[in-house]
Amino acid sequence: MHQPLHNDRLLRALLREPVDVTPIWIMRQAGRYLPEYRATRARAGSFMDLCRTPELACEVTLQPLTRFPLDAAILFSDILTIPDAMGLGLYFAEGEGPRFERPVRSAAEIAALAAPDPEIELAYVTDAVRLIRQELAGRAPLIGFSGSPWTLATYMVEGGSSKEFSHIKGLLYENPAALHQLLDTLASAVTAYLNAQIAAGAQAVMIFDTWGGSLTPSGYREFSLHYMQRIVEGLTRENEGHRVPVTLFTKGGGQWLEAMAETGCDALGLDWTTDIADARRRVGGQVALQGNLDPAVLYASNERVAEEARKVLAAYGDGPGHVFNLGHGIHPAIDPERVAALVETVHAGR
Repeated sequence: MHQPLHNDRLLRALLREPVDVTPIWIMRQAGRYLPEYRATRARAGSFMDLCRTPELACEVTLQPLTRFPLDAAILFSDILTIPDAMGLGLYFAEGEGPRFERPVRSAAEIAALAAPDPEIELAYVTDAVRLIRQELAGRAPLIGFSGSPWTLATYMVEGGSSKEFSHIKGLLYENPAALHQLLDTLASAVTAYLNAQIAAGAQAVMIFDTWGGSLTPSGYREFSLHYMQRIVEGLTRENEGHRVPVTLFTKGGGQWLEAMAETGCDALGLDWTTDIADARRRVGGQVALQGNLDPAVLYASNERVAEEARKVLAAYGDGPGHVFNLGHGIHPAIDPERVAALVETVHAGR
């Protein structure tokens, strides 16, 4: 059905198998820092129209691989596709990021939610996955992804981005049973969604827990990690005769790496606040590590970018299990030349 994979470095590294060079991909590698992305985005009319048109989603997914010798493509989509498919009225306000017309705040509103069918309400995503796999023609693996239940719930209850998390934390402390019901629905939805992406051709998947770092240690285990573990346990882990690695990434979650590694995932994403040498000492025998250059390094000169990248490589050290990435998404104002210097440095090694 699919062409053989010519570059399987990413998949090998995620499974802690030997690789010839450290693989690299970049969170938000298809994005506003690329002029070709901005052109396609303008043609699409809106961000969600770009996500919902498989041909355009495929086009922007492949743009960074045309420009740089990256070791993976990541599906171009948004983490809020599931709540959008639940009928919350997702829209993007200029300069404000994502907003929902109908946030869920009461136990009754939560009880009324149902997990969407990924092949019906989210068919545009699985259609995009199938098209991207076809167009990639084996030159690199395709990563599928979802937001974590806690992160999705945060947007759904707050109605958008938040600094204080007042609504969701109010719910957490005042009516934890209602929040657990919401997270339960979302865990089922995310599991079905990721399995549909895998069935459509995603060769690895990643769960983005953007707001897990806002929780207390006990709150993190109860309201975020517990549900990510449930998803990991429910995922299709073999497809097309190969293991499908799963990566968990909690931004601000460096203090919980041991607990995260116990979920049965294959790899952990690290942000730039965690030292990768320290992380490897703590959990490197259990899982691969992805990360973790500070995205702001890319504002510096090519020489400085190369120097900082080599520091991350040296800190990880020899042996398999490292996927190079930024510690979070690439900033829109970055010069693509910096990315070229970064990729070249990582592939050259130390």
